[in-house]
Amino acid sequence: MNEQDLKKIIEDQLALSRRLKAKIEAMEAGQHEPIAIVGMGFRLPGGIDSPNAYWDFLQGEGDALSDIPDNRPGLKAVFDCRTDQLGASYVNRAGFLADVEHFDAKFFGISAREAEALDPQQRLLLETSWEAMERAGIPVRRNERLNAGVFVGIMASEYPERRLGLKDKTTIDPYFGTGGGHCFAAGRISYAMGFSGPALSVDTACSSSLVALHLAARSLRNGECRYALVGGTNLIFSPDLMVSLCQSKALAPDGRSKTFTSEANGYGRGEGIGTLVLMPLADAEREGRPILAQLRGTAVNHDGASSGLTVPSGPAQKEVIAAALKDARCDPADIAYVEAHGTGTSLGDPIEIQALDATLGSAIAARALPLQIGNVKSRIGHLEAASGIAGVVKVVLSLRNGVIPPSLNSRDAALSPMIDWKNMKIEVPRRATSWPTAYHRRLAGVSSFGLSGTNAHAILEAWQADDAFEASVSAEELMLVSARDGAALHDLALSYAAQLKGEAASNISSLAHTSRVGRSIFPFRLAVTGANGPALAVALEQAAQSVAKLEAVKPGKPIYRPATAAAASLLLTHLDGEFPQISALAPDLDGDARLDAVLKAFGIRPQKEGLATDNPALRVAGKVLPLLGKTSSESRVLFLTALAALFTQGVDLKLEPLKASGSKISPDLPVYAFQRQRFWIDEPRHQMDPPPFQNADEEVLAVEGVSAERLDLLQFVERELRELLRTDDALDASMTFLDVGGDSFIAMLLKKTVEQRYEIDLPLDALATDVALETLYGRIADHVLSSACDQIVVAAE
Repeated sequence: MNEQDLKKIIEDQLALSRRLKAKIEAMEAGQHEPIAIVGMGFRLPGGIDSPNAYWDFLQGEGDALSDIPDNRPGLKAVFDCRTDQLGASYVNRAGFLADVEHFDAKFFGISAREAEALDPQQRLLLETSWEAMERAGIPVRRNERLNAGVFVGIMASEYPERRLGLKDKTTIDPYFGTGGGHCFAAGRISYAMGFSGPALSVDTACSSSLVALHLAARSLRNGECRYALVGGTNLIFSPDLMVSLCQSKALAPDGRSKTFTSEANGYGRGEGIGTLVLMPLADAEREGRPILAQLRGTAVNHDGASSGLTVPSGPAQKEVIAAALKDARCDPADIAYVEAHGTGTSLGDPIEIQALDATLGSAIAARALPLQIGNVKSRIGHLEAASGIAGVVKVVLSLRNGVIPPSLNSRDAALSPMIDWKNMKIEVPRRATSWPTAYHRRLAGVSSFGLSGTNAHAILEAWQADDAFEASVSAEELMLVSARDGAALHDLALSYAAQLKGEAASNISSLAHTSRVGRSIFPFRLAVTGANGPALAVALEQAAQSVAKLEAVKPGKPIYRPATAAAASLLLTHLDGEFPQISALAPDLDGDARLDAVLKAFGIRPQKEGLATDNPALRVAGKVLPLLGKTSSESRVLFLTALAALFTQGVDLKLEPLKASGSKISPDLPVYAFQRQRFWIDEPRHQMDPPPFQNADEEVLAVEGVSAERLDLLQFVERELRELLRTDDALDASMTFLDVGGDSFIAMLLKKTVEQRYEIDLPLDALATDVALETLYGRIADHVLSSACDQIVVAAE
């Protein structure tokens, strides 16, 4: 080996070393990649169900606590105001949700029978998850298997206990297990929405939802999923748990957490459901998602061998906060606010403050600005497994608005004398204060400590949006509205109209853009055009009045034919000037060929026969829709009007190219208008005579001359299926068995019912679940009638 060869080997090894070092650094950076929070949905005490409502509440005074509602008779039965009574609860107030009995089961394809057995926590998680995805502008298309993970913090499922005390065990069916099992809280979301990522239900008591946040961040950074939904849930049904907590004197007699004050004497319970949508920050920027805040770092640990299983550990809390800061790669001196765990106990509050001071104290002293700490538990109660989500959402809103809301109010007692406030630079705000401008970064921490010893801490940072873009000029916009049924379409159209009326002109194009690309598309549809917010609002209100006349649409096929190359070129010149993204489509083509390419980008495939016109046009449902106007603005109106007509006729369009310069996905567009019905175990199902069979099948079959025997059979099958699904509504025969809430259990019961009625063996292939109900009914009828004929033949022989 000569010197040249040796030199080459050394250079190769050095190059390899540099590549490996760069790869290791990239992997290390990936493990600390910022995570964007892009969507939120929640239900909190006091009727709080939107970010704006929560923020308004946080800036005010008072709490959202209330007496035990009438639909919790078990909690009322064990109440005794005396605090020393065995087998009793001395608490009759908490942060209760206003309505946990109602649910839009049809929207999620769940039968009334299953919905009744379904823990309201699972129902509300479905709703808040859908709303969070909508606010993130991510359409849910169930069959596309979106790579999204689901991580839900849940520590109790008390609703199914209502059936355990019943002597009649025949009411217990398979839905008893799936309706209350913790694993289904996460799994049902993934199933209902078609998500293919990890689905985990997490129980670490009070820290459950913040631990779920930690696991979701790790899953995203490891590339296990593209999006992650993080949920937390807590509802109070069990009198046994309430009695147990009172016997341990964990609860405040007045039901309120008086965190950090001299009157702290236990925590007040609360209910709540919340869901966040997370994704890597870089991906969120590239996809144009609404970045509400950044998750910079998280950590989880356990108390270990401490003073007791349920006793807080100061050293463990100190360690988990330090670990989260390390994961976030941020300076402790940049932390201006911490949303504390702060349950309002004389033991726990001092331990937590001491741990914060031990971890952040020196940095706080060096910067000469006190650390602000707060806690929402004093306002809405301790949401237990959902408390971490409630705290995170509060911090996200605080970071976005640049305001630290008050934690205590003027009526609260003085701060706890058990905490050495004088020697700590820590303050509890009693009024809203602007985020200190002295900080170069806007960072905050959130703590959550579980009763079983599992601790979690998260570091969040404000997102500094780049607003240096040119606001779009007011121009004609297209707004789409769709829903699963006419009632929801009517309500949603009016919600959109109300939002548009009060919206700044600069935000209209973003709201319209979000309606076009950030929502799932359903069979009941409206589409309107307008030059500004008020015009769009009026058009939506007018369209909403005619919703009752609408029917569900089925996919339509438009026909397009260009007149001349010159007309096509002129139209494209107009559209290029009106829509910046269209100008980038197929720039190497001309005339007819380019117009074909542009329309294909919108989901319109041209068919060049059967339409004669001198103007480039579309035809759908027998109407010719011209596209070329005398001016570019007129062509814009004609083009959007044509797209609106196509959409309402069932054409699934791709409308990203309509995006105006400066517009973005808006989290402020109203979310879906769920049409809820009451599903509740406590009350026997409303008994009434079933309505006469009025399915469309009867009319169709009667016209086709179906025999009375077959018609009677078809009516029997439909009637029995309605009974099994526990719905009094006629079933839409064009929908599939699965669409109306059927599953393997219902199919088994239907099979058994038919077999017993007609004394036959019904083969499984007669119960295909992926075909229209009218086909299913027909197959069952065919087998029944065929079997009857066979029996006659056998008898004759």
